Amino acid sequence: MSDAIHPVRLFVARDLSYLDGEAWQKRLVGELAGDPALPGAVVFAEHRPVVTCGRSGDGGNLLASPEELAGLGIEFHPSGRGGDVTYHGPGQWTVYPILRLDWYGRDLHRYLRLLEECAIQFLAGFGIAGGRREGLTGAWAGGAKVAAVGVAVTRWITWHGLAVNIHPDLSRFTNLMRPCGIAAETGGVASLETISGKRHGMDDVLPPLKAAVLEVLGLAEAGT
Repeated sequence: MSDAIHPVRLFVARDLSYLDGEAWQKRLVGELAGDPALPGAVVFAEHRPVVTCGRSGDGGNLLASPEELAGLGIEFHPSGRGGDVTYHGPGQWTVYPILRLDWYGRDLHRYLRLLEECAIQFLAGFGIAGGRREGLTGAWAGGAKVAAVGVAVTRWITWHGLAVNIHPDLSRFTNLMRPCGIAAETGGVASLETISGKRHGMDDVLPPLKAAVLEVLGLAEAGT
């Protein structure tokens, strides 16, 4: 957990294009860098279907061409975050914390573990024992990855973040890519729905997800 409580502005966006989300994050980073007194921000986004490739990827783990993806109604974009290839889309909450890394001792590894803990605590609220896997990022349950982590830092301010699978189309992960460069025999991709055996509404899971993010990262909504 974080050692102090820091104020943040909270935003929710549905049907958000990836490029609009990235531009929004960059604006928030610039605002935060320009005003030391400005609260941080956390954006909870449900994206339109998109495949992104992070700084660690070269496209080798993508099993479909951008043209094939477009034929399925899925965009493809390189991303400034860490990590390899992944999918975002309906049925998944992507969490973008725009925070001062100073709040976490300028320790990026600590911050990554805290993002994983956000997902682990969220799953615990549904009676699911989540955890980590040695040498791999993200939050795992039942031998499969439920939440992916990939971040960027600009001027000691974090952006990008955490993607939590609620009930997305998991075939997008298995048929179109080796998600995060992880081979199927190492571990598949799961969701809250596949693990719990119950479909949860996106609006229903948002309050506990917000609560987990605020608690683990040591944040409080500005003005409350």
